[in-house]
Amino acid sequence: MAFPSTFWWGAATAAYQVEGAVAEDGRVPSIWDTFAATPGATVNGDTGAGAADHYRRFADDVDLMASLGLTAYRFSVSWPRAADLGFYDRLCDALLARGIKPVATLYHFDLPQWVEDTGGWTHRDTAYRFAEHAAEVAKRIGDRVAMWNTLNEPWCSAFLGYGTGVHAPGRRADPFAAVHHLLLAHGLAVPVLRSASPGSIVSIALNAGTVRAVTDAPADLDAARRIDGLLNRIFFDPVLRGAYPADVLADTEGVTDWAFVRPGDLATIGAPLDALCVNYYQPDLVGAAASPVDDGSPYPTGGRVVHHQAPGPVTEMGWPIDPTGLRDMLLRVTADYGPLPLYVTENGAAFVDTVVAGRVHDVDRIDYLRTHLAAAHEAMAAGVDLRGYFAWSLLDNFEWALGYGKRFGLVHVDYETFTRTPKDSALWYRDVIGRGAV
Repeated sequence: MAFPSTFWWGAATAAYQVEGAVAEDGRVPSIWDTFAATPGATVNGDTGAGAADHYRRFADDVDLMASLGLTAYRFSVSWPRAADLGFYDRLCDALLARGIKPVATLYHFDLPQWVEDTGGWTHRDTAYRFAEHAAEVAKRIGDRVAMWNTLNEPWCSAFLGYGTGVHAPGRRADPFAAVHHLLLAHGLAVPVLRSASPGSIVSIALNAGTVRAVTDAPADLDAARRIDGLLNRIFFDPVLRGAYPADVLADTEGVTDWAFVRPGDLATIGAPLDALCVNYYQPDLVGAAASPVDDGSPYPTGGRVVHHQAPGPVTEMGWPIDPTGLRDMLLRVTADYGPLPLYVTENGAAFVDTVVAGRVHDVDRIDYLRTHLAAAHEAMAAGVDLRGYFAWSLLDNFEWALGYGKRFGLVHVDYETFTRTPKDSALWYRDVIGRGAV
């Protein structure tokens, strides 16, 4: 299964998950610093203070990327580092020197604590503060960035950060206000990036899901419609069609009044993009609840929906392994929203990894990557304009509220010494890139 010679072969990370150095060079606290310091908020009380020490070791990490043949690297710019963006200058220069395209995400969950203290994503002014941040970053590194993601997975920021509070900032508030202000921030940033970085691709990274009903019964199909609306269409429709889905507005009546949407907002949010980036890990299997239930889901459905465990193997996260979900999601996005160029900006799996005699034999991860790349190839053969794939993650890292116990990396990190050990999956991926084929 050959991929085009122009295909981007990448890996991805996020600032708070890998950088460490949380008190260096003028960095201010983020909501994740505050959240992780809260007793009981993260597994084992883990924080991102050390992470994978990428801030200090980035030059060696770029050499490692080059040894694997990566042609693109997706990183995020830490908003709390706004006072000194020199690290990203050095990172971009190092990447370009090794022939690796810099792909920059402007927001990957690490809101400065001072912005949260003024209202965070439930407050409209945060969208304007973000646009200012985008302008500063683009002015600094925009001449070298190949592609921008304005936001990464705004669903997580809104529904996990403000809906359930299991992610930072860990407070209960109207998640739909957060949804809207995140999207407004995206829309405000698009023209800023176009102006300051005219040669770059401008996009957003959405955690798109394939939602499937557990049966074909009308009630189960309606449950799938509800979850699809709250996971996918609440983001895709305003970004690509300039409107929120009518059924989502109806479903959320009584939960929120949408009064935070002002005239002109949706035109701003719907600013044309050069591409769309999607992250995929697992499908969602849902059905109707016989009676209202609270299964801990972040979806505000009034207990009408039950989430089912899909049959088959799962990752260490308990997520079902189903590459057909990636294929179907890519086909669905193309069918519903037109032939926009697509990039898979995150796809990967956590497994239990152990270093034995200097090697990590992660055969399950190799199989995961192989089958998902095959699914992506199937989608391309069916007409999807997929232009790149980024494995999540380059390095083992701080997995948010789950701490350091879940390893997604192609490269094993010893969190005591920060020694890097490429896993067998990294070497397998290197060979795929070299062949340009699975």
